[in-house]
Amino acid sequence: MLALEQASTLAALPLACLQREYPNKIDHVLYGVADVQAPRVLHPAFYGCFDWHSAVHGHWTLARLLRRFPQLPEAAAIRAVLDANLTAPNLAAERAYFQGRPTFERMYGWAWLLELASELHETPWAPALQPLVDEIVARTCEFLPKQTSPIRTGVHPNTAFALALVLDHARATRHARLEALVVERALAYFADDADYPAHLEPGGEDFFSPALLEADLMRRILGDDFGPWLRAFLPRGLPATLATPAHVSDRSDPKLAHLDGLNLSRAWCLRALGFDDAADAHAREGLAHVTTGDYAGEHWLATFAVYLTT
Repeated sequence: MLALEQASTLAALPLACLQREYPNKIDHVLYGVADVQAPRVLHPAFYGCFDWHSAVHGHWTLARLLRRFPQLPEAAAIRAVLDANLTAPNLAAERAYFQGRPTFERMYGWAWLLELASELHETPWAPALQPLVDEIVARTCEFLPKQTSPIRTGVHPNTAFALALVLDHARATRHARLEALVVERALAYFADDADYPAHLEPGGEDFFSPALLEADLMRRILGDDFGPWLRAFLPRGLPATLATPAHVSDRSDPKLAHLDGLNLSRAWCLRALGFDDAADAHAREGLAHVTTGDYAGEHWLATFAVYLTT
């Protein structure tokens, strides 16, 4: 469980970067000289925290902490940031950007946007966000039937992670069509997986375990059939490569710093799957390095810490 003091420490990280425009890693296709614009012009709601998806899940982090800890010392500052960034004009501009660039942030950023929407459901910020949510849901329903194979990677494009967040949003908002599509796609992609080569993990810049994310998604979907599926998926039980926390050699390197996030995301998957000792080991290692003093990790790791602890 997350204590108030810890929540306050974690809230400080996105508060420090959600309105910090630079440094910024934009993912922006130029069609002409007029497209050369500053991040705040391109993305008036989600321009901070180094990149678009980090800005989105940075807002989720603050919304989550505010709901769980309304007595946070940072509560007024959180509301001020949400009020300033999540306005109807800002979010309309974000939607217009998607309409011109339909593959932008597919599907990692899409999934976090839907997670943010779930967290802000029935709050003052929800109405302004809803048109962008509708845009992302429509794009998800259009895209997933076309994706014939999943992306099995330890970084942003991982299909299982995106499907898990989209599924949670569909269930939270009772969107039956979206839920049915995610379930159908997950079964098509993963139902027959067996003897997964987990000895190949982790990759050198992973912040996800493809094996554990897939298992955590199927746990959400299969119900009573999950136990037999997991035994076929990991027939020799949890391998040492998944049970041992990753080591980070240089936290100023943004790719190597991904491995701190790997320890956090592994921890939430391992706990959900019932591997408590391994989950505890990963959580201890990951939570010890969320506040490192280096922007390479601090612009995003609070989100993974909050997702794990709440």
